[in-house]
Amino acid sequence: MTHLKRLVLAGSTALLLAGCGSTVKLDETPVESRTPTAVTPRAPGGATAGGAGGGAQPGGVGGGGPTSQTQVATVNATPGAGAAGGAALPTGTPRVVYFDFDSFVVRDDAKPVVEAHAKVLSANKSRRMVVEGHTDERGGREYNLALGQKRAEAVARAMVLLGAADSQLEAVSFGKERPAAQGNDEAAWARNRRAELKDRP
Repeated sequence: MTHLKRLVLAGSTALLLAGCGSTVKLDETPVESRTPTAVTPRAPGGATAGGAGGGAQPGGVGGGGPTSQTQVATVNATPGAGAAGGAALPTGTPRVVYFDFDSFVVRDDAKPVVEAHAKVLSANKSRRMVVEGHTDERGGREYNLALGQKRAEAVARAMVLLGAADSQLEAVSFGKERPAAQGNDEAAWARNRRAELKDRP
């Protein structure tokens, strides 16, 4: 009889622990593809050369449907590119990079934004920028501060890979403290999962 009680107790403990487990761990890096992807040539005006359209993303950055997420990309950078056009950011260039839920991987639809800002910094080494990481309201304060920092650092790291100097960038996190949109639905959450690029004096 004692042996049976032990088995029942062990089984119920295992079920209880399995039910309390979380699938999201702060200290684990999300699974991502490390396969390099080629940069799609862009026609004047920012459109991709195949006309890949689709639904609008938050902030007006194109490309609908699921997107491939990679942090490593093959970039065809020509030395001095962007210097001929000066160090000014083209009018209408977005200053926000959006992220998927619980992710700090820079999405493919955000790469044109990152590239445009990196070119400006590369052409003008005296220019400085702050990358502010933000999250939606879900999750604890500490977790969201850490996630916001990872988002800001991911954008800054991508810009350094594209020619900006590390000393030109500062990555900070505000977590869920400064929402861009109020609300408790996916539309508001999608606008709040972001990194903002701001000029620094």
